[in-house]
Amino acid sequence: MSSVIYQRQWLPVFMLLYYLLSIAQSSDSSSAILIQESAADATNQSLFWGTYRPNLYFGTRTRVPESLMSGLMWFGVNDFVGWKEIRYACDQNDGLTEYGYKKHDGRSLAIQTLTDEKNNVTLKTEFIKVRGGVHGGSWGVRISGTPTHDGPSRISVIYHFGLEGDGTIDLVNELDEGGISNPVRLHGDSPDLGKFTISIEDGPNSNIPGNIPDNFTPDLSKTQYWGSLIPEGDIWRAEDYIAGNIMDTVKEKDGVIADIEHTPPSAVLTLQNRVRSDSNFYAFQKFFEAPFQFDIYFNSESAESELNAGTFSEALQSFESSFDDRFEQTFQLQSKGFNADQISFAKAIMSNLLGGIGYFYGSSIVDRAYQEEFENDVGFWIEKRTANPQLTPPSVLFTATPSRPFFPRGFYWDEGFHNMLIGKWDNDLSLDIIKHWVALIDNDGWVAREQILGEEARSKVPPEFQTQYPHYANPPTLLMAIRAFIERMINAKEGNININDVINQEILPSEIISTNDQTIIRDRHLYDRELGELFLRQIYYKLRANYRWFRRTQWGEIKGWGRKAPSHEAYRWRGRTPGHTLTSGLDDYPRPSPPHPAELHVDLICWVGFMARSLRDIAEQLNEEDDYDDFDEEYHNIVENIHALHWSEKYQAFCDLSVDEKGESIHVCHKGYLSLFPMLLEILPSDSPKLGAILDLIHDPNELWSAYGVRSLSKSDKFFNTGEKYWRGPIWININYLALSALHRKYAADPGPYQEKARIIYKELRDIIINNVYKEYKRTGYVWEQYSSSTGRGKRSHPFTGWTSLVTLIMAETY
Repeated sequence: MSSVIYQRQWLPVFMLLYYLLSIAQSSDSSSAILIQESAADATNQSLFWGTYRPNLYFGTRTRVPESLMSGLMWFGVNDFVGWKEIRYACDQNDGLTEYGYKKHDGRSLAIQTLTDEKNNVTLKTEFIKVRGGVHGGSWGVRISGTPTHDGPSRISVIYHFGLEGDGTIDLVNELDEGGISNPVRLHGDSPDLGKFTISIEDGPNSNIPGNIPDNFTPDLSKTQYWGSLIPEGDIWRAEDYIAGNIMDTVKEKDGVIADIEHTPPSAVLTLQNRVRSDSNFYAFQKFFEAPFQFDIYFNSESAESELNAGTFSEALQSFESSFDDRFEQTFQLQSKGFNADQISFAKAIMSNLLGGIGYFYGSSIVDRAYQEEFENDVGFWIEKRTANPQLTPPSVLFTATPSRPFFPRGFYWDEGFHNMLIGKWDNDLSLDIIKHWVALIDNDGWVAREQILGEEARSKVPPEFQTQYPHYANPPTLLMAIRAFIERMINAKEGNININDVINQEILPSEIISTNDQTIIRDRHLYDRELGELFLRQIYYKLRANYRWFRRTQWGEIKGWGRKAPSHEAYRWRGRTPGHTLTSGLDDYPRPSPPHPAELHVDLICWVGFMARSLRDIAEQLNEEDDYDDFDEEYHNIVENIHALHWSEKYQAFCDLSVDEKGESIHVCHKGYLSLFPMLLEILPSDSPKLGAILDLIHDPNELWSAYGVRSLSKSDKFFNTGEKYWRGPIWININYLALSALHRKYAADPGPYQEKARIIYKELRDIIINNVYKEYKRTGYVWEQYSSSTGRGKRSHPFTGWTSLVTLIMAETY
């Protein structure tokens, strides 16, 4: 093999790619499981540690259920008011001017700024991870602060560690009631982490608050500390425990300090400087007058090298430079004419999506007593029934999240959109997320649309929304991300990827499946065809079960209401209530009212058609010929029925169906996103006159077109901007992305009578979406859940770097 190493560097790119693929394709199929395990092990090591606590302003954990978890919190000590507003979990009510990751690569780098003008500080967290060994490697974070404006900037910063499960963690410094001298050191050992050390080290030129009386105890030039035994599964409540400990200090000092109300807050609001011998939780508190800096290093004994101040700075600079180079190679925004500030914006919104990835473990609440048949009678939504919510066995989920402060958990219909961008940036990270979601599909084929796993996740959700029902569906958007993976895999096979950009010259082709080189880890399922097909087969059968579950539980009635159609394909969302169809993802979008079991929903039949077509394509990759034929037939039957059932000549639009007071079938038309689904999912032929009608609807300013994007509901509809105003007018980036994708991939590309109009709409829509989301980001510091169709201003949750981050792909014209 040594001669191969020598000769390979002279091979042309296309020959090298052919060589790599030929080796993968000639591998003995009997070793497929071992290959998959090897790849999984390397991927797990690469992803073992991360910023996987997205609900916190900054926190780390591993991808195992019982983990060493850490987190950052801070509060102002300019006065006693700051103490009442501890910053820990992301919260819109904290009023931060801006916060979010500016550069995050999903594996080894995470740079974030947090601007807290109320406390006159901008914090910066710079996280890096170096791999090696068998326990996920080592990591470090540099935390620094600068004033946001003139005036005092006195800050208390607390960093905590908590170990759940088996293992020990011990503070090794000499303890003193005045505090711990720099650096703070801990030693630990656990089955998942092996032996490790943690150090907290002050940086240069850090200042303590200057208004502390001389000879005061504790000594605020030192680190204040507290160690305790926290009950199993309770470390996520760190803020409550730490706040309680500081309050105990206040009570103690209240009896000692004669004039506590006029004592500097930093002299009072301190940890107790006590440690239990059996502690599994430690908090360390520092007081600063900004500017300041300190570093935290977690070093695994099994790692190949140790992180310290010197190696950290060098690695940080290298990772940041690599991120910038890779971003341009991946998205080519500079070559598309975007300026440096716009490119920084695109980096930030992608980075915030990656920084929103979390690892969740715990039970969910499911009520299996409420079944699909309960919704087949008129008035089903008001019928009384006996609820029986039960906790499920614990599950695990590795997923992106829509919004760190408001939706820090997994949503099925959001995740497919998330992974369009994640997959473009890091193919195998996306596949790992998809694999976790598919694993949640049960033997019936059902997966809960909202994954609220464990007490920490439930603490962010009102009780009435916590229970999941096993006949409730959600749009199957994961198949969009899987389709994108298949397209990337085909492109890699055809040699459309520059292999020199991704292959380290020291990596042998036969080692693709086992290397720890991060450039290979990102895309190993693309370079090893057998591994890619093995992944598809691994997820295929559960996806097929989910499709069959959709057909079985979301069926709609045709003959019972005198309708005629070429086949029985018709579908109705379960979980309807007056004014809401939460299961559709479009929540308050107008539907037939009141709900009726005779309804048929045009978006749902399109989603089922999209599933059939997607699974047909996967079956083709896997040579599942019988399945291919079944999916193909079902897809064509669905397409026929979309036209036969849902097209209204009267309204020149695709519409829902219901029945009138006489029991006769009628179209219920509320023009908006619902009307677009046959185009959005590329079901409508490019030469269909119905496409012309949809394009006219999109481009009409009296209907869906606005200066800031396509409205969710027609301006002419009686429900426009009424009620909750959620999906009744505002602009949503995910649907605008689908429109741009369909136009770019199909309707502006295919010759035909509507090609030119599709091109015009595509160009105009792309420009206004990019410009408005960027403008609002510059104005507010955030990207938003939705945007006003009248002013373009961001609305509701922020930062909302779930599917709004798709603007990076829109800029890159990658769909």
